[in-house]
This record gives sequence, structure tokens and C-alpha cells, in this order.
Amino acid sequence: MNMKNIQKFGLMALPAALAFALSSCGESNTGSRGPAAGADTPSSSEDAPAAEAASAPPAGELVDIELEFPKPLFQGTPVPVKLDNLEAPGEPRVSFKAPAGVTNLAADKIVQSTDMAPIFGSIDLTTDGNKDGADGNYVELGPGQQSVTIDLGAPAEIWAVTVWHFHKSAAAYLDVVVQISEDADFTDPVTVFNNDDDNSSGLGLGEDPAYIETNHGRIIEANGAKGQFVRLYSNGNTANPMNHYVEVEVWGK
Repeated sequence: MNMKNIQKFGLMALPAALAFALSSCGESNTGSRGPAAGADTPSSSEDAPAAEAASAPPAGELVDIELEFPKPLFQGTPVPVKLDNLEAPGEPRVSFKAPAGVTNLAADKIVQSTDMAPIFGSIDLTTDGNKDGADGNYVELGPGQQSVTIDLGAPAEIWAVTVWHFHKSAAAYLDVVVQISEDADFTDPVTVFNNDDDNSSGLGLGEDPAYIETNHGRIIEANGAKGQFVRLYSNGNTANPMNHYVEVEVWGK
């Protein structure tokens, strides 16, 4: 019983000696003794890291990394796309597997291009974080084979590259090749995507499918490839000979 309860039940009506004894008993119990045996005790701050470690996935285990997508922008009647290597329609992928803690390493990084004087937009739109394909949010490079190269600033373990070329109209981009390199000259690159089915780009015969651009872009798995530089090629599209980039993300650690 503490002082508040004693006052509530009439401390002033008790004999002075008894009141003093009860009062002293309540004060001596405040903070002077530990919790009773078996009582629950709050977790200390030292227990927090252990709790977090227990809930975290085991080291090396891959988890689902879910992406955020812009709203769809299809306009008009889509023109049929006819390509021998065009993938069949299906549900878009919305996530990929990677270790917990991966981030978009390409955000706001410097981008170089084979066309540094774009027809429309600027090269830095490629990594500005805006995936909306509306006018003003994409760069249009000249016709023929073009590429953009992103310098991550430091070597990294790369688990996925996500790319949005242009998703305002239904089109498939041609000879799309994505490579990762440890050096800026791409002397020994790792190719993580190649849909060039006749090697017209000179980068090797590709076995990946061509695909219709949508607001879901394309998730390209890299499976932990090591590198600092990421290069993406294309050679026009089925609607026109131009090359476009709305956004490129590079997910890694």
C-alpha cells in the first residue's frame, strides 16, 4: 500500500504511530527492492539486437523484394507486335529474390550514353527515381543501336536490374542487352539479359524473349553478379527506330 492508497482509505483517522509505520513501509518499498521472484521484467536494450536477429532471415537466405510501379499509360489502340521471339502474354512479375537489405544503387547516379545529345529529355532522367512514362519523364535517344551506362560509384553485389523503356504505347524494344562489369571498359562483362535472337548487335546470340513494354517494366535477375558498371543496349523498337529510357534501377548491396 503506497501513500496515495493510505490517504484514500483514511490515513488521518489512524493512530499516529500506526500511520507512521504504514507510511514508512510504503516509502521503503519504492525502488528499494527488485521485482518478486517469477514476476515479468521489461526487456533491456541489450535484448533488442538478439530479438531482431531472431526475427531476421538467416544469413544468405533470399527474400521477396517487392517493387513499386507507376500507373499504366496505354493510349489508343495497340498496334499488333510480330516478333519471332516475343513472349506470350502473362501476369507481370512484381518482385524478385535477393538478400534482405538490398537497395537501388543506381538512384541519382551519373549516366553516360552513346547519344549524349538526346532528341528529347536528358540522360539523367534514367536514374532520377521517376518511373512515370508521361512526357517530360523520359529520354529519347537517336535511332539504331544505343546504350546507357550507369556507374554505381563502387563495386557491388547486384541482384536485379529493372528497366522501363517507354510504356505509353504498346511496343517491344529490339536487341535489348544488359551487362554488368567491374571496369568501365567492359573488358569481361557478365550478360544478364539478351533478347537479340540473330546477333545483329554483335554482343552474342540471345535467348531471352522480347516483350511488350508496360508500366511493370522488366525485372532482370542478376543473381549477385559483382560489378560497378551496368550497361543497357537497345536498337529501336517495333513502333519506331528510336530508343527510350524512363528509369533504370540496379538493386544490390
